[in-house]
Amino acid sequence: MPERSAPLGRVLGTEDATPVAFWFVVQPGRKVRLDDVVMVRTADPTEPDPGVAGEAVGGQPTLPGGRGVTFYGVVDQVRRRHEGLQFEGDTNLVAEGLMPAAESYAAHVLVTRLEPEEFLPPAPGDPVLAATGEALERALYVDGMSARLGAGLLRSGDPAYLNLDFVDGTRGAHVNISGISGVATKTSYALFLLYSLFHDRSGRDGKPLLKDPGSARAVVFNVKGEDLLFIDQPNRRVAEEEAQWMSRNGASRGRYEALGLHAGPFESCALHAPPQATPGGTLVADVQQRDGVSPFVWTLRQFCLERMLPFAFADVSSMSQLEFLLQHVEERLHQLARAQGGTAAALEVPERLPGDDASRRARAEKSAQRIDEAEGLTFEALGAASASGSGQKLTTFAELVDYLQFKLLDEGADDGDVERGGERSGGDPSWTARQSRGTREAFIRRLRGAQKHLSRLIRGDLGARALEAARLDVLGSQKQVHVIDIHQLAPLAQMFVVGVTLRGLFAAKEAGHRGKLFVVLDELNKYAPAEGSSPIKDVLLDIAERGRSLGVILIGAQQTASEVERRIVGNAAVRVAGRLDAAEAERSEYRFMPASTRARTTILAPGTMILHQPDVPTPVLVTFPFPAWATRAEERDTRVSDEEAGGLLL
Repeated sequence: MPERSAPLGRVLGTEDATPVAFWFVVQPGRKVRLDDVVMVRTADPTEPDPGVAGEAVGGQPTLPGGRGVTFYGVVDQVRRRHEGLQFEGDTNLVAEGLMPAAESYAAHVLVTRLEPEEFLPPAPGDPVLAATGEALERALYVDGMSARLGAGLLRSGDPAYLNLDFVDGTRGAHVNISGISGVATKTSYALFLLYSLFHDRSGRDGKPLLKDPGSARAVVFNVKGEDLLFIDQPNRRVAEEEAQWMSRNGASRGRYEALGLHAGPFESCALHAPPQATPGGTLVADVQQRDGVSPFVWTLRQFCLERMLPFAFADVSSMSQLEFLLQHVEERLHQLARAQGGTAAALEVPERLPGDDASRRARAEKSAQRIDEAEGLTFEALGAASASGSGQKLTTFAELVDYLQFKLLDEGADDGDVERGGERSGGDPSWTARQSRGTREAFIRRLRGAQKHLSRLIRGDLGARALEAARLDVLGSQKQVHVIDIHQLAPLAQMFVVGVTLRGLFAAKEAGHRGKLFVVLDELNKYAPAEGSSPIKDVLLDIAERGRSLGVILIGAQQTASEVERRIVGNAAVRVAGRLDAAEAERSEYRFMPASTRARTTILAPGTMILHQPDVPTPVLVTFPFPAWATRAEERDTRVSDEEAGGLLL
């Protein structure tokens, strides 16, 4: 077997060699594959007599006088063929031993680094060595990284790193991951990066990777089943899967060990889910297979005060008049909530809605019964405004829609006008913003459509204790990773939750909340499509363009980057691609990869990703470990350790 330090081959003299790419012929008995990292050292041609390169010493080729240029690069093409044959049929003759021919085995290298930066081409015949150890780190610029984020393993089994400065906002920020759903394992890779960030105990000279890990938080939106609600529990398959990987690759250590990580679940995790759509003051998270999940809601007054109304509309940009009316109503609701003051969940309005007193009183009494008497709230306190006749408290999202319909359509409407063949106008002029009745009706129609999806998320009938338990407080929590389950919600409600949550977090960061905030969001093309506008798209654009300076980092994923707003994809410092559709791979969003690499993305196996970062001019292929945390209920490791069993017996 050839020695590891022996040359892999020599730079070809029959192909052009340039400072950025060259071919080399592979020596007999040596193996060169795609993604192998190599190095070449060539003599300075101005030297009087550079002589012939000496034998490799310690993995480094030597030159007379020690001068020259060292090239580092990654193999992006390999080929084998018979030399000297004219006809394709001659291949059979050679194979049968009837015609002599030599086999040519050559590889193409994309140069990643030159030292010193003398942009000379390597000379034909220069020996090509495998880059290992320090040479490998120099080839991939790891030697210049002040903090290394484990990003997977190279084909050689050596760890691959991301420069943390280009992830956490120091010099760049944001990660964008593309790939076919179910094959590209986008979510798994995003979670692996998050795991590396929070669990690397020796990434920065023996200290935690993040400078202030105690204040760093992450938000993960779960959009597929209840899969991500188990990331705080160990995966019973991880040992078996990693052992199989080691056997297949002849590795002496597992992938977690190679990356300096402990294989385990997320250690500090909080789980959230929408409440079940049942009336009453007791909220229960709408999940089937997991306990310990906290429900979350927003209050009706909070909905108005914090201007959440735009997130209840999916297509407001299709009508300019509707958008104008929306802004006007949003402002009116904000003024109402601000004038009310306090922390009550309900919204007080000055008018009484149409309907008899008995029905309103029964509704108020029903609401009052749901309030915990221990909190000191009584029916009289709840229904004071209604009973006084001067106004009313709105306690449900449906009542808010009723109120808006009253103010925009019904108040002062003249039924006789319809009977006379005219168009009934109606509505409070201070609310209608002089918009036509058709626009106002379209507004109410859309709000009615959202009502059935948002009613369980926006409540005005809860007491202080229930509200505190259902408050989605990510930055104020002691937990590092917060999983917000939205998979059971309708698309409009999903967008409402994502939009309102991210806008609130971004506003808190703008107000000076310290620490990094990492946001993992799948299906980015749904929330920030390439065409059109929406409130949530504006939030994501803000994060992409200004989040770096505020410490808000977006780890976004989608099947097709070409369908995502370009400014969001363009602002991602780190880009990752799993398996891609052949047509998608040709889009301009993937030009960060050479043509040969783009072609390979159509055949990548699950768990294999193409990684590109600003430090390294050429993308590298990495694999990442099998998740050490459960990604579904059946993967949970329910075995009890000896220590845990001992604790239970005490």
